[in-house]
Formats: sequence, structure tokens, C-alpha cells
Amino acid sequence: MQLHANILGEGAPFVILHGFLGMSDNWKTLGVRFSEQHYQVHLVDQRNHGRSFHSDDFSYELLVEDLKAYCDANNLKNIVLLGHSMGGKTAMLFATKYPEYVSKLLVADISPRFYPVHHDAILNGLGTLDFSELKTRGAADKALANYVSDFGTRQFLLKNLYWVEKGQLGLRINLESLTENVSEVGEALPIHAEFDGDTLFLRGDKSEYIALQDEGVIKSHFPNAQIVTIKNAGHWLHAENPEDFYNEVIGFIS
Repeated sequence: MQLHANILGEGAPFVILHGFLGMSDNWKTLGVRFSEQHYQVHLVDQRNHGRSFHSDDFSYELLVEDLKAYCDANNLKNIVLLGHSMGGKTAMLFATKYPEYVSKLLVADISPRFYPVHHDAILNGLGTLDFSELKTRGAADKALANYVSDFGTRQFLLKNLYWVEKGQLGLRINLESLTENVSEVGEALPIHAEFDGDTLFLRGDKSEYIALQDEGVIKSHFPNAQIVTIKNAGHWLHAENPEDFYNEVIGFIS
């Protein structure tokens, strides 16, 4: 099965992978801007997310093979590959397994190391949404607020809402599979995996996902990596400071 993607513009291929519980639409505004710099931008929905297929199986090995199949089907070579969070983990593993496909690698606010499960409250909250009772986005937001206090995080999560049919809301994500396989999301890059191509790691200065002590593990896997910090930004650095994020990306890939 093929991944769903929104394709913007014409030019050199630029593939963007969203994070856990996200979707390609999260990147549309920046995707349009990148496409204006003579790139053909592929905003990809990873399996169990957005409009891509659902599967009981979920791991980075599978996400990487999904991406390779997408590149082969669309004849994409020498891609610029950018991934955020979970998408960054997919991008890292893809580049180490298929370096011939990647011209430049960009990883947004995630390190190759292991991360413990920390999405329990979010997944529990999403799992309690009863769409036989909840008939508006506002009602879903109010229900989710019992589990997720931060308004911005709830708005990000509720982008997954869609109208299954008139009067019937649902979630685009495959919540059951993602909950069952959530431990996969924090998995470390295999110890001997390496990509020696041009690589840029971007971290938010208010985020703890890439710590100072992560520089060693980053360099062990990506010896030609640069690490830059985006000011006034947390984990969603591309949304919180899109101007600086855009400038750093364009400066690196141009």
C-alpha cells in the first residue's frame, strides 16, 4: 500500500515527515515556502497517520520501508529528507539504510538515543473520546482537556478529527495500533547505523529532546552533522518559530 502525500511545486525532491500523532497538513505552510525555492515538496503521511493506510504493525523498520516504496513509486532520487520527532527517527534510519537516496538529511528536535514512553496521558485521553456523544470539535476539546491541559497540544491533537459522515466525527489516526505499539516510538537508532552525508539537527531552545550530552551520540551516527538551536521554540519548533526554522533549513540545503 502506498503512503498518502501532498505534493507541492516543482524541482528537486524534498520529503518531509511529521511526528507522532501528527500529519502532513502540519507542514503545509512551510511546505509551500520551501516549494517556492524550486523544490518539489512531498508532505508524507506515515502509516497509521493522516490519510495513509492503517496497519496493526508499526515500527521504524516498517516506516522506512514505506518511505522507500514511496520514493521508488514516485522515482525520487537524491532527496532532501526532513523529519520531525518520530519522523526524524524515521528519517535517520532511512538515511543509514539507504544513503544513496538522500542528498541532505535534516532532523528536527529528536536525537538517535532511546526515549521512554511519555504519551500515556495523551493516548488515554484520545481513547476516551466517545463520538457517539461528542458532536462538535468544541465538545471534543472540552473532553480532552481532562487529560491534556495545554491548549496548544490539544489543538495539535484535534487536527486528527474529521467528519466520517454528516454529524459523525472520528479520528484519522489508527489509535488502537499506535497505543499498542507506542513503545516503538522511542526506540534508539541501531548502534552501528551511520550516515556520513550532510546532516543538520535542529533543536528548540525550550525543548529537552536534544540535550547537550546528546551531541556525542549524534556525531557517532552522523559524523558530518551540524547542530543548531532555534530560539524561542520548544518541541514544535517549526510552528513556534517558523521564520528562524525556515532560514536555517534553506541556508543548509541551498
